[in-house]
Amino acid sequence: MGKIRIMKKVVVTKIKSTINRPKDQKRTMEALGLRKIGQKREFVLTPQIQGMINKVKHLISVEEK
Repeated sequence: MGKIRIMKKVVVTKIKSTINRPKDQKRTMEALGLRKIGQKREFVLTPQIQGMINKVKHLISVEEK
């Protein structure tokens, strides 16, 4: 049997608009599933999700769950 890994979970909330933002930031927000301000999504913190969060950290708030 292998090791049991406990994955961190985070809640990401959109707090700013993507109007007048570069296309890559708009696409990242869309990939995270955040379309409206105030919308929240829960993710398991993988390296891919962490990279997406870092790219748009000025548009979102992140809370550990």
